[in-house]
Amino acid sequence: MNIQRWIARREPNWKQLDALLMQIEKKGLKSLKADEIRQMASLYRSVSADLARARTHQVGESLVRDLQILTSRSYNQIYQGSRRQEWQAVVEFYRWGLPAVIQQNWAYIAIATAIFMAGILIAWWFAWQDPLFLSLMVPEEIIEKVRDRHELWMGSIVGIEPLASSGIMINNLKVSFTAVAGGITAGLLTVFILASNGLHIGALATLVGQNNLAYPFWAFVFPHGSLELPAIFFAGGAGLLIARAIVFPGKYRRADALRFYGSQAAQLVFGIVPMLIIAGTIEGFFSPNPIIPDPLKYIVGIGLFALLINYCSRKPVS
Repeated sequence: MNIQRWIARREPNWKQLDALLMQIEKKGLKSLKADEIRQMASLYRSVSADLARARTHQVGESLVRDLQILTSRSYNQIYQGSRRQEWQAVVEFYRWGLPAVIQQNWAYIAIATAIFMAGILIAWWFAWQDPLFLSLMVPEEIIEKVRDRHELWMGSIVGIEPLASSGIMINNLKVSFTAVAGGITAGLLTVFILASNGLHIGALATLVGQNNLAYPFWAFVFPHGSLELPAIFFAGGAGLLIARAIVFPGKYRRADALRFYGSQAAQLVFGIVPMLIIAGTIEGFFSPNPIIPDPLKYIVGIGLFALLINYCSRKPVS
């Protein structure tokens, strides 16, 4: 190994990491942007590898000592930083970072939403044209309950709210994470999940509409659906981002595109988890509660959706 050439090539990374650490040590972790924090973590791994190589090739005690100090400072900031700073970084992400990521990737989220809505419209059309279509999309016991007894099926949640709520959360998280992971299939699985869920919702909506139960059905859906459905759209957008990196890397190498778009997708995933937890809680305890009047459920659902739109539109105050 040509030591001088190696040092010249690696030294800019050492200086860059040192500059970031000096900024943290003076002003705290909150002074760094999210991209700079990720960059620092990447540089720390790189410099740790440089330290191992420097020891192996005996490049000199002075350089080894400097790299040891640099990695030690990095370790302290990354793994032993104050909990307050860590929580501040999380708070800042949810205050400004997540809305920025959503705005930056609105086109992918819009495409995911359009796929879902197309599924609803297709199911609505076929369900009205061919009654047999409903039996393919909706379980027979639900069809019988709605058509024969003119009842909705959500009452089964009442009395087992904690169990139902946790099951709903797990299912929604599973669907969302699968939609994100579906990006590695060039987006085919992501599109399938979005379309199939749209078909299912469209078929159910048609069934209750045909039997004059649309008003109580949407009263049930609106409170939790105002957060649950956008979260699924965000997950679909994240999956399409990963698919974009695989199929259309553009000016990037495919590996670099995966890192770039994958980072955007990961931030969306990090953002939707609280949405699904809140939606699952509402769906388990609030939406099916027969004591709560339907108009109030509509008001809560519309209000939550309006708050979400306002949140996603936020921009940092300059």
